[in-house]
Amino acid sequence: MSKKNRSGIVYSTNPDFDYQSDDQSEAETVAPAQQSLKIWLEKLGGNKVVTSIRGFIGTDADLADLGKQLKTACGAGGSTKDNEILIQGDHRDKVLAWLTGKGYKAKKAGG
Repeated sequence: MSKKNRSGIVYSTNPDFDYQSDDQSEAETVAPAQQSLKIWLEKLGGNKVVTSIRGFIGTDADLADLGKQLKTACGAGGSTKDNEILIQGDHRDKVLAWLTGKGYKAKKAGG
């Protein structure tokens, strides 16, 4: 464990001391029927458009796996970060059809 993550403990003379971290473990992945995903369309700098999927509850590995499957289904690039899946281009209809076909509760959001 990095020393930067230890808050308050500098040194202990107790040989049996075990530092307890305050880090919260990742949330377990919720079943697809219980996920409530929102599909947004965002415009980035210039003329770039990105489809954003928010509201995923689960581990980072499962988020990355879902993002990879969505990118493959849309035939586009993208990324996953900050509990959000970004897909290059306007693919809201494809993403909505794919997610509902897999049993997720999803809907379009935004204007």
